[in-house]
Order: sequence, then structure tokens, then C-alpha cells
Amino acid sequence: MAGAAAPGNPSGPMSDAVLLMAYGSPETLADVERYYTHIRGGRRPSPELLAELIGRYRAIGGRSPLGEITRRQAAALEGRLRERGLQASVRVGMKHSPPFIADVVAQLGDERIRRAVGLVLAPHYSRLSVGAYIEAAERARPATLQMTYVESWHDHPGFLVSTAARLGETMNRFTEDPFVLFTAHALPERILSWQDPYPDQVRGSAQAAAGLAGVARWDVAFQSAGRTAEPWLGPDLGTVLSRLRDQGERAVVICPIGFVADHLEVLYDIDVEAQAQARELGLRLARTAMPNDAPDFIAALADLVAGRLAEQVR
Repeated sequence: MAGAAAPGNPSGPMSDAVLLMAYGSPETLADVERYYTHIRGGRRPSPELLAELIGRYRAIGGRSPLGEITRRQAAALEGRLRERGLQASVRVGMKHSPPFIADVVAQLGDERIRRAVGLVLAPHYSRLSVGAYIEAAERARPATLQMTYVESWHDHPGFLVSTAARLGETMNRFTEDPFVLFTAHALPERILSWQDPYPDQVRGSAQAAAGLAGVARWDVAFQSAGRTAEPWLGPDLGTVLSRLRDQGERAVVICPIGFVADHLEVLYDIDVEAQAQARELGLRLARTAMPNDAPDFIAALADLVAGRLAEQVR
């Protein structure tokens, strides 16, 4: 298979590509307002909302590591695919910060790449989440570029085994038997009227990972709901932590099964906010490590896209 064309050189050789898509994050505190405005569809946040979000980034060191981690994931995935005999350039496209999905897809067309596999770095499908990433890519896709997408991978064995391994490592830090909470990002409740598979997929992957880790006592909670008037999926993480304390639990492990990298929703919403609540409740709280660019997780991603790349070659 030919190597990748040099950027901006449409006369170069054609090749295959993988587009890794993630939510995005501001690189510096100065970028937070522009980032927040993009999330809000062009509406600037109020000074109060902006100050609150900047405060959250300050609490985790001034920036999110999401961009850096996603780039590491892309580099590791490209290397793993090469080990499997697949020469594919792995690119990163973000939904709400540079490099934007549309710009990366357009660049693939400029480089005369003919075939690409799109993979959103979120295991569970929803029309509002994964579907929106795919729509962004499709709107920008030139006619010369064939794209296929991995829409859902909540039940992929490699993902589940890697999740169970991290869960087991965290459980082993306790002398008592902790209760396990699997968390995922809340979405508006209106998705339920569409028969959206998201809640069932979250629970399904949680059940599978719990089984692999030998965990009998577990539940699912949603976190990081948006600041809108409409109702969001529940139960909310904070509500469940209070309920567990009332039921006599004293130790809880949070496994953020809906996320695959350290970022604000993990480093602040769990490590700062949920930890503070747990201390007030008298709960001992620990979180499983995120997969980031760990070899077992990258192997699962490689398995997800390798079959699609091979199909395109045929």
C-alpha cells in the first residue's frame, strides 16, 4: 500500500487513513471563552459561566491533557496498525477545538487520500454524540474520499477486558468490598423518545466489564450534565453517592466507562467534585485509571479499525 502523501501535495501518492475524533478542549485558559462559545453554538457564555469553567480548568492545573493524550493515542494506533501490516495515516479531528473535524477531512481530500475509517473516541453510540461527529465528517467529506465509520464499540472484547483489568487493579487497593459505579456522560432525556441505544449500551458494557472483573455489586450513574433547562439522563453521580452512603456503603470505586482519556469530566467532575462530596459523606472513593494510550487499549482500537481497512482494500 502506498505511503501517505505530503500535506498540501495533491499530486502525491494516495493512501488510507484513520480519523480519530474527540470532543476537544482549550489549550490555554485564554482559549476557554472561544471553546465555550463553540460548544454553545456561537453564543458567548455569561461572565459567571465563563468564570466557573475557567476555575475548573485552574483546579486541574490550568489545562486539560485531552489534546495531548489524543495525539498520543493516534501515534500509538498508527504504530500498532503498521505492526499488523496496515499502512494508514492516523489523524486527529476535534468537535469543538482545533484541529476541527471538518478541516481534517478536507485535508485528507487535498492529500488525495481515497479511503478513511472514522472512529469516535467514545464507546457508546447516541445520535446526539457519536452521530454528531459523523455528521460533521460527512458534511466536509469530498466526493473523492470514501469514509466508513465504527459507530459503536461498547461490546468490543478488547475494550471490555482492558476496562475490567483497570477495575480489578483499583478494587485490589481496598481491604473492604467497595461498591462499583460505572459512569458515562449524561445526555438530554429526549434521546429516550428516539429509542436511542445510548443508555442500554452504557449498562451493557458496565455489566460485561463487571462480570469480567468478578464484581457483583455495581450500578450505573451519569455525570457532567449540561447547563440547560431540559431534563438530563439520570441517576446523577452525586445523587447515587448520597444514596449509597444512606444504604450503608463506606467505599466506592468509580469506573468512568464512557470515557477513554483523562480530561475535565474526569479530572474535575470526579477527582475534585465527586471526591469532595465523598469526603463530606464519609465515603472512601477511588477512580479507575483511564486507558489513554496504554498498549492494551490501543490494541483494541487497532482491532476495531483493522477490519474496516482490510475491507476497503478488497
